[in-house]
Amino acid sequence: MAHFDPTIHPHRRFNPLTNEHVLVSPHRTRRPWLGQTETPAQVSLPPYDPACYLCPGNERAGGDHNPPFIGTHVFENDFAAILPPPAPLAPPNTHPLLTIEPVDGACDVLIFHHRHDLTLSRLTVDEVKRVVLEWTKVYERRGQEEGIKYVQIFENKGAMMGCSNPHPHGQIWSLSTVPSVPAVELAALKRYSMSNSSANAPLGCRNRPCLLCEYAYFESQLALREGRAVVSNEHWIALVPWWAVWPYEILMLPYKRHIPSLSELTAEEVTSFAELLSNITIRYDNLFSCSFAYSMGIHQRPIPPRDPSKETRSDEIDDFAHLHVHFYPPLLRSATIRKFLVGYVQ
Repeated sequence: MAHFDPTIHPHRRFNPLTNEHVLVSPHRTRRPWLGQTETPAQVSLPPYDPACYLCPGNERAGGDHNPPFIGTHVFENDFAAILPPPAPLAPPNTHPLLTIEPVDGACDVLIFHHRHDLTLSRLTVDEVKRVVLEWTKVYERRGQEEGIKYVQIFENKGAMMGCSNPHPHGQIWSLSTVPSVPAVELAALKRYSMSNSSANAPLGCRNRPCLLCEYAYFESQLALREGRAVVSNEHWIALVPWWAVWPYEILMLPYKRHIPSLSELTAEEVTSFAELLSNITIRYDNLFSCSFAYSMGIHQRPIPPRDPSKETRSDEIDDFAHLHVHFYPPLLRSATIRKFLVGYVQ
């Protein structure tokens, strides 16, 4: 019998954050490609586009005008996916398998920079830092609003990811429910913490185990040797997670101490967060010499504590949150070949 080699032989890996297995077939990277190719994205944009509804001073899609801002700017989405409360009551379910639940909240757009032709990868670290600080402000402001249970910060970059405007921007959705993936992650983090001995907790982990604290510490020692570490600095590490689905997927997380949310970053950690975001996005662009498409999401404590003077109960699921960032890029082999999630259900 041949010796098992994970770089050659099919196998599956467990994702402890989602309680799912991922089938890995490394030998298939050698197969020829005659499938769909994408049209290369436009590579030359003007610093200002009079037709862009995100440029300073321009009329937005909803009829309002942007102020002549410099740097970042936040506004409520003119065509929000979530409408403000109160949501009307849903009718009774016609069958237990056909349930419906109203969702309300708010959708904010964060413009990263006034220039139309820039992306996170082309901003200075100080400019990226201002984006991080603005994310934090919106997270704290929306998280204090009555009825909000989760604040999701994300960016869909590139037409390939469904982005309708190339002007550098992201979105922040504040919801009356916790989205499915963060809810599953939070449950996994709580389950891991409650079922493991506190003696295994890494430094800075509140004297109890944290799945992502342990994983980050372990990978910081091992991933560089095994090729999964992409880049790291004093406080953060970016790596291809052991259970990655996408070819150039990145998980970015703090590895020196347990940090539940953006609100609990020190000034030094904010700066190094911005540095690593800049580094990751530059590396993505350099990979295929293009403006690299991705979907990026920040997962953290659902909302800040509404009363910071009171300790959160130790059994509250929020208390197990660990700040981390997911990057899901669709490109497979070049700037024009994307990966599709196809196959049978495992």
